Amino acid sequence: MSSLTKVLSLLAAASMTVSGAMNAAAPQHDPDGPLFLVNRQNMVSVAYEPDDLEMSDVPGQVRRMRPAAAAALREMFQACREETGCQLLSISGYRSYAKQEGIYRRKLRSVKGSVEKAQEYVAPPGASEHQTGLAMDIGQKNKIHLEVSFRDTVGGKWCRENCWRFGFIMRYNEGWEEITGYSYEPWHFRYVGREFAKLIHDADVPLETWLVDYRAEKLREIISYNPAPATPSDLE
Repeated sequence: MSSLTKVLSLLAAASMTVSGAMNAAAPQHDPDGPLFLVNRQNMVSVAYEPDDLEMSDVPGQVRRMRPAAAAALREMFQACREETGCQLLSISGYRSYAKQEGIYRRKLRSVKGSVEKAQEYVAPPGASEHQTGLAMDIGQKNKIHLEVSFRDTVGGKWCRENCWRFGFIMRYNEGWEEITGYSYEPWHFRYVGREFAKLIHDADVPLETWLVDYRAEKLREIISYNPAPATPSDLE
């Protein structure tokens, strides 16, 4: 192999390393990854639908999620039952664009067309995490669901304190409204995987904020990346 060929090969390898690092620094744009970010600033199209949705084996309704999230939800429900005696219920998992559009239109009618009031709790179509198959609204058996009072139930308290153990985060916490764009929802949990859930839980910040910090750290690593220079033996 000629010296020029070896130099080009080394450059290509370095380029692939940097390219991979750049992709790792932007997980919010990966629709197949656990950190895929969907909100009003990062919307998905009417055609977007995960191709691996499955029913989570838990009590409740609208139980479809992506496989890893569905399995983690089952583990979380079982752990809650064993540790507290409380039976959690799935209320709403995956929603299509069309389903979200219908919910949003009904909400708009109920608030006399006020977009601001409608979007306090309801995402416009394309902006809902439920379309990713990674989010679940959770309730508790024999309790009122999808109300702030869920935070005071045995199940609500347990989920808030323990969801990270199973790869979930509370997505719309109290005091985060200006960043997330939504009012406090103690029932809405988002799957991000165990590794990231622990980090986000410990940081105690919205997913949007955590992703900005995560990206900044990854970019610092890329900037400081200093591959070993080619030695004479590499070019022989």
